[in-house]
Amino acid sequence: MNQAMNRKTVIAVCGVLVLLLAGAMIFSVRQVSLLRQEVAEAQAQNEQLQITNDQLQLSNELTAINSEFAQYENQAVELANDTILAKYTAAKAKVEQLMNELKQQKASSRAELEAKSQKIKELQGEISTLRGLLKHYIAQVDSLSKENTGLKAENAEIRTVNESLSTQVQEVHQKNEALSQRMTLAEKLNVTGVSLQALNGKGKNEKNVTKAKQLKVTFTIPQNNSTPVGPKTIYMRLTGPEGSLLGNAGSFSFEGASVPCTAKRTIEYAGDEISGVTMYWDVNTTLNPGDYTVELFADNYRLTSRRFTLKK
Repeated sequence: MNQAMNRKTVIAVCGVLVLLLAGAMIFSVRQVSLLRQEVAEAQAQNEQLQITNDQLQLSNELTAINSEFAQYENQAVELANDTILAKYTAAKAKVEQLMNELKQQKASSRAELEAKSQKIKELQGEISTLRGLLKHYIAQVDSLSKENTGLKAENAEIRTVNESLSTQVQEVHQKNEALSQRMTLAEKLNVTGVSLQALNGKGKNEKNVTKAKQLKVTFTIPQNNSTPVGPKTIYMRLTGPEGSLLGNAGSFSFEGASVPCTAKRTIEYAGDEISGVTMYWDVNTTLNPGDYTVELFADNYRLTSRRFTLKK
């Protein structure tokens, strides 16, 4: 009897223990499942944070590269080949497109997280490409800047040489002009010993100018080997005290103008001295005492201008 009761008790205890053990196992399985779910969620959040951090870092790198490139972009027009600029622009557009896709894409699954991670790797490659293009671009700009500096220095040197040559040419030109003027003056026909006399009706000197019938101008042409030989026409202008021209023997050209003269005479000049050259004007009115001016011209030169006082 007692033995039968003991068995029942043992069986009951074992049943209870089995139930307790089964409950414990079920609870344990549930706890493990919850723990695994929490770990997975934590891992996903961690990966999402890592992707966000990587995305922010890439955005900062892109901003830094763009800022650095902007310092040189205004010099793009100076480059002979703008291929680098075109490549940079294309790579920059692709990076910005990927960045926008990352911002718009919300990762809710493992596959989506892996897709975002893959885009970040692609972005890292594109940004590395941008950095390489920027380095090459800066190298070209620096090279161009050095070349321009060298050209400026060379141009400055050439300018200095040209200015020096221009000064020398101007000096030579001035010397040539001076020589030309000296040669021209040397060729000029000269006159010396100019005199003015009043003559009476018999060709004798007349002291009273009011009784003069002729005015005689006498002068000498000295020797001048520089003066071209040949016929020389000498024009004389006599101006009375009133300032009016005496007589009218036609006109001659002087400094681009037509000038009236009192008398003219042509002589044959051979380079030797000709003394006692005379020119006359027949008085056709009563002359007044005062200052009379004698001017002689030849070969478009004014040879002399002298003033004489004739008295009553």
